[in-house]
Amino acid sequence: MTKDEVLKIFEECGALLKGHFVLSSGLHADTYLNKALVSRFPEPTERLGRALAEMIATLDEKPTAVVAPAMGAILFGYETARAMGLPFMYTERENGEFTFRRGFGLEDGQKVIVVEDIVSTGLSARECVDAVKKEGGVPLAVACLIDRSGGKADLGVPLLPLAELSIPTYDPDNLPEHLRNVPVVKPGSRGVK
Repeated sequence: MTKDEVLKIFEECGALLKGHFVLSSGLHADTYLNKALVSRFPEPTERLGRALAEMIATLDEKPTAVVAPAMGAILFGYETARAMGLPFMYTERENGEFTFRRGFGLEDGQKVIVVEDIVSTGLSARECVDAVKKEGGVPLAVACLIDRSGGKADLGVPLLPLAELSIPTYDPDNLPEHLRNVPVVKPGSRGVK
């Protein structure tokens, strides 16, 4: 799947938004990728999971499980695991830290691919990678739908994006003119009540 095909899916699902957004990092942007608007439709979610599986299949080392951070990446991780015929698990926050719950666990040395939806700063992906390591697994890479960091996010393992975008972000005290008088929307999940 090409970058343009990925972005077309986001556009068709109404998930490539323009305006003034506060990201979960606290930074501001004029573009927001709302993957939840994509994952409400089974067909494009399945196609994206299959594309991630095809990309993962090119790795020299093969994973034996797929893990995703809750909440937003669960459906994409599941569809990737389904396309690969692998078990799927997800991590959840407990006391502010990603961990395996609900009877999920890894064998020592088990090779894992982490599936993320959108990588911005890479915080959730890094925390999921750390949870895999803490559980005794070996994270081979993080596969994601879109890397919006422009290749700058450091996850400690290779990042495999279906598409890469460089979306400028701005400090709230140093907004560009085109955002100053636009109403602010905070669409992300971190810190939302």
